[in-house]
Amino acid sequence: MDKILEGLVSSNHSVPVKKAIVKKVVEAAEKEVTEEQCQSLFTLTTRLILLGEDAFQRQIGLQVLDAYARYHRLEFERFFSKDFVLSLLQQGYGQLDRKDPAIIDYIHCCLRLLISCPSVLEIFSVIQVEVLRMVCERPEPALCARLNTLLSDFVQCIPRDKSGVLFCQQLVRTISYFHCFASQERELREYVGQVTKVSTLLQNIWKADPATLLPSLQEVFAIISSTDPSFDPSIALASLVQHIPVQMITVLIKSLTTDQNVKDASMTKALCRMIDWLSWPLAQHVDTWVIALLKGLAAVQKFTILIDVTLLKIELVFSRLWYPLVRQGALAVLSHMLLSFQHSPEAFHLVVPHVVHLVNSLRTDGLSTSKTFLLQFTELIHCMMYQYSGFPDLYDHILEAIKDLPKPSEDKIKLVLNQSAWTSQSNSFASGLLRQAGKSETGKTGLVNLGNTCYMNSIIQTLFMATDFRRHVLSLPLNGSNTLMKKLQLLFAFLAHTQRAAYAPRNFLEASRPPWFNVGSQQDCSEYLRFLLDRLHEEEKTIQVLESAKPKIASAVDTSSKDPTGQTSSPDVGQEFSLDPAETKPGTDERTLIETMFGGSLITGIRCLQCNCISEKEEPFTDLSLAFCPSATSQGSPQPEGPSEEPKVLCQGSVNGGSEIPEPGSVKSPASNVHFVPATNEPPLSVPDLVNYFLAPEILDEENAYFCEKCSSLQRAERTLKVVSAPEYLILTLLRFSYDAKCHVRRKILENVTIPPLMRLPVHAPSRPTQCSSSTSSPLQVDSPESSENLAKKLKPSQKDEEEEEKERIDGSEHTHRGGEMSVQSVPYVLSSVVMHSGVSSESGHYYSYGRNINGADGAQHPANHFALKEDLGNGPAECSLSTCSALSIPPEQEDKLPNSSQEARDWLLFNDSRVTFSSFQSVQNITNRFPKDTAYVLMYRRQELPGQSVNGGLMANGMRVSAEPPLQKDLLDAIIKDNKLYLQEQELNARTQALQAPSSSCSFRPNGSDDNNPPGSCGPSGGGGGGGGGFNTISRLVF
Repeated sequence: MDKILEGLVSSNHSVPVKKAIVKKVVEAAEKEVTEEQCQSLFTLTTRLILLGEDAFQRQIGLQVLDAYARYHRLEFERFFSKDFVLSLLQQGYGQLDRKDPAIIDYIHCCLRLLISCPSVLEIFSVIQVEVLRMVCERPEPALCARLNTLLSDFVQCIPRDKSGVLFCQQLVRTISYFHCFASQERELREYVGQVTKVSTLLQNIWKADPATLLPSLQEVFAIISSTDPSFDPSIALASLVQHIPVQMITVLIKSLTTDQNVKDASMTKALCRMIDWLSWPLAQHVDTWVIALLKGLAAVQKFTILIDVTLLKIELVFSRLWYPLVRQGALAVLSHMLLSFQHSPEAFHLVVPHVVHLVNSLRTDGLSTSKTFLLQFTELIHCMMYQYSGFPDLYDHILEAIKDLPKPSEDKIKLVLNQSAWTSQSNSFASGLLRQAGKSETGKTGLVNLGNTCYMNSIIQTLFMATDFRRHVLSLPLNGSNTLMKKLQLLFAFLAHTQRAAYAPRNFLEASRPPWFNVGSQQDCSEYLRFLLDRLHEEEKTIQVLESAKPKIASAVDTSSKDPTGQTSSPDVGQEFSLDPAETKPGTDERTLIETMFGGSLITGIRCLQCNCISEKEEPFTDLSLAFCPSATSQGSPQPEGPSEEPKVLCQGSVNGGSEIPEPGSVKSPASNVHFVPATNEPPLSVPDLVNYFLAPEILDEENAYFCEKCSSLQRAERTLKVVSAPEYLILTLLRFSYDAKCHVRRKILENVTIPPLMRLPVHAPSRPTQCSSSTSSPLQVDSPESSENLAKKLKPSQKDEEEEEKERIDGSEHTHRGGEMSVQSVPYVLSSVVMHSGVSSESGHYYSYGRNINGADGAQHPANHFALKEDLGNGPAECSLSTCSALSIPPEQEDKLPNSSQEARDWLLFNDSRVTFSSFQSVQNITNRFPKDTAYVLMYRRQELPGQSVNGGLMANGMRVSAEPPLQKDLLDAIIKDNKLYLQEQELNARTQALQAPSSSCSFRPNGSDDNNPPGSCGPSGGGGGGGGGFNTISRLVF
């Protein structure tokens, strides 16, 4: 029979004839055949199957072998022995190499025919050994795919136990050698299919024997972390990721990122190669694993790896967005990489040139999923452009391309950025000692206490939260200068953009500390504020004088000039921030930024009660110091003899046009003939009460009598104060520290003062009065340290004096010039910040502050505020006088819209040195009730635009209204990028050091830094990075 078949195959008969004869041969298998004939047929069919010249010969061989093996099972069992299988796998067959996939197919076919025979078990044992040897020889994808088919059908051939673990590891390594050089789609599909079969085999083995999974994954990491330059593992390894249980992510990533034996170079290689896996089609969960590893590395503060990998691979990840099969996973990884890379715009700017092309492609590719994908992609781009504003040349074409697509809200952008930063990653992978104190959920930056510097920290945060002031400071063209304003600008830039949880303002402290402040001692924050504003004002005025002294070259074409730093700017730096020309004070060419934002004017008028002549003097101010009534001081401190031992002064700072030393004749001695209103049972004091007390008339009598030039003698007189120019930011200082003459110490008045969220200030519009004498404001000058004490209390005239005064006013009305009257406007203000003092003495205690972002229009935009402002315009209760300061009342139906309601409860922030937390206006109001030693000291109110009005015609900066956060100037951005990199390096170094010390360390851990967990009344140093460098490593503290 074998001779017939062999002759038939080699004959020239037609195919139908050959098929008919083969059919006869197959049917003859049912008849009895000798063993010799069977062996000859099996040998012939094997040769046809393995060495056949064409597919027809191989098909004939398979048909005949199948038929005779079924009917002559015993003979076939003797033919297909373990020795024959071994020779096939080790030596091949004839000229057929042992690695040819046809041999695996042949063995597979024969095993099906022998499955019920006892001898097959011996063959399984042989195959178990041989397949392990085969995978160690790194077979090609086609052979591995055939092995997968064989082993999937005959799992008994899969190595067991230790050999099974080794087989999985070697199969993983074999996959790493798979490479496809095909360019045709058919070949690519075939290659992907082969790899998928092999990965499926591994999945089945892992399911059947879970003990093989972890060693396999360890082998994967060993492969992808290899730094051998001659070996580049295949991205086909990505096919394994989808078969790894997702619940193992946490365990595996923790193992990888905390293993001290894994070198940085190896981890970098591994991460880069995992990112390469995003190119593998049909692979699932690759993005999940890549992001998990990125987060794990951030959690253990290996920022160097993250920086290197991001810059190296960001463009490749972006390029994957062009391919629909892998773009969703690639976008997830791209989003995480960009949003977490917040210390520098470098990564984002690498992909910026490709954004518009991708957007246009997504609009026109016609895929149903492209529209949703485009919305996700543009949201990412908006977040990045917000994070790194200030590059209009790069972003203009992008904004044009996506102008018709939705833009996320600013709050959403801030939330996304805050949650995505490396320093805010949830550190579930690291041990206790490795956990870091990232930024708080507020997204705001604290200030490190450098040794009793809470007085400075609270003031800086208050100024920073003065939104319009901050924006103008950041907009100033100060590049290259070394002024105090430049240092403040840099500090504001760090507070807005640093990745540090708390910034150490060492450089600014050294530059802004008053000369008489002792290093390391507690100081008065109000005194520091006045000194700081005065320095900034004087500095800008000096620059203006120097600029005006330079020769001016008129040009009809180019009117720009160079500023002191050499940067081209508008003609006058100060003019960029000036008020409307009509509101500029006579005699001055332009106002400084400090005058523009904080400057107001007071008119001090003295009227002789004998002749009714009036002497007036106008003075500028940057803050008002509000004294307490004598009755209030007795509640908080011992009452000295007499109603008051100190004069009432304007506490104006050097910007006020004079020193803080009271004028001769205006000082009231503690003599008994100074009158005051007796204390009565009244409601608790409020800020408007103190303002009204400050503005109330006072009588100058006897020893304080006024010398009237018209009368040419000392006369009783009435002194009045009127605000004639309202500042943009109204700073109020509550004079809580009174001098105890018995003990010779300054004691604190602990009286609780109600702080209204909305308030109106009476502002008088002056006309020219008839005066018997007048004086103008004195030139601006620097105060001496001795003049900084301003702790006066103002006394109201007695009831008798008021009656006499009213009588004289009626009797002498014919001598009063009607032109001296002033129209009064009630200017609305909304509370912006409050500095609190905790303690009982000015020489000790602790300062912290509350603040919220408020600009000139915010208060009017709020529904409740709008109602109050409408009342202020004349629609409110009739009993509200325009000539007095008052809180704006809110009707009950509007109370749920106040800032302390649930919907705005997170508007307020509490700044306590390095700790920043969300708070509420209710906390501000109730702080003294809960903590009697914690009292409001310095308050800042923001002037509000009335509906349909514009404050000062709109403040300008660089020719633009500052209605949003200005883009960072290049020098500021460079400084922040440099410090952010330094911070990441510090954190990484600290983490590595702590990890090495962890096994032997027995110290306790405080996750939020040394000064963050103390009560508000504490104050002291805590190490920190920033302008002075260094890390968070100082744990000592000053206690007093």
